[in-house]
Amino acid sequence: MSRRLGTLLVGAALLLTLGGLGALLPVPYVALTPGPTYDTLGAGPSGNPIITITGADTNDTAGLLSLTTVAVYDDIDFFTALQGWFDSAVAIVPREEIYPPDRSDEEVDEANRADFLISQQSAEQAALGELGFPVKVVVQELSPDSPSQGLLEPADAIESVDGLPTPDLATLATVLTGIVPGTPVDVVRTRLGQESTIMVTTGAATEREGSVLGVVVANARSAPFDVEIRVDEVGGPSAGLMLTLGILDLVGDDDLTGGDPIFGTGTIDNQGVVGPIGGIRLKMIAADELDAEVFLVPEANCAEALLQVPEGLTLASVATLDEALDALEDVRDGQAPPSC
Repeated sequence: MSRRLGTLLVGAALLLTLGGLGALLPVPYVALTPGPTYDTLGAGPSGNPIITITGADTNDTAGLLSLTTVAVYDDIDFFTALQGWFDSAVAIVPREEIYPPDRSDEEVDEANRADFLISQQSAEQAALGELGFPVKVVVQELSPDSPSQGLLEPADAIESVDGLPTPDLATLATVLTGIVPGTPVDVVRTRLGQESTIMVTTGAATEREGSVLGVVVANARSAPFDVEIRVDEVGGPSAGLMLTLGILDLVGDDDLTGGDPIFGTGTIDNQGVVGPIGGIRLKMIAADELDAEVFLVPEANCAEALLQVPEGLTLASVATLDEALDALEDVRDGQAPPSC
């Protein structure tokens, strides 16, 4: 064997070895791809409705109001990352952008789930505000050893205590401050639109004078029906807008879709302000793969969205819930909604 041939064989062997290692060794990146979409008017992967309304009749719906997601693939190897860099439907980003080094993967997942739960609450509050339901003092949870155990429940609105109206948190605190601990008091509550009176023997306050009912409360909108949202597979806050629209389509006066498939994304707060999200390009691809025609884009994401718009997909720019409703009305009327 000549020296030259031997060198070539050794080089080829090294190349194959390095290639094999490259295919096996993970790199400090993750791959982001278009994720599943979920119709907020239908059922999730578990077969259960994503939005369940209890205490009110719901509308028959024909179209789709689909939230969009981004799938995250961790522990990718060098060649997968290299392939992703040349694929317009994949984003390769440093792993620390998704999983910060000072937090465990479990902590990140828990935080994403907590963000989604908050977005559920905001979606419900924004929808109830749009429907005109009032803000009341609403029970969020009962404290340990609560004197209201078995008497008050989450979502109950506290209308009055000891004969005194309690329209907000400050008034409730003032009323309870003037009640001696251990006093039986009448509490008027509203549950699913039905008002009733219960008697609670108050406990002692620890951070002020007077009594407590043993409940965590908040100023929140109260409706004569209950809203339950279940999408266990989704994390983060970006589903808020589409969940809000789903609630409104189910119990509101208008058919929001007109039978059309509507896709979108965006955070939402209690006042109906729509905020930006991550992965807008990948979410548009997910919608386009399902032949979407209209995609609701948070106004703050428009510049990024315009960099790569799938052919035939209409982008509707929205900064508030009212703008999203106006855009859907335009679509139903056969008009082009305000675009990015």
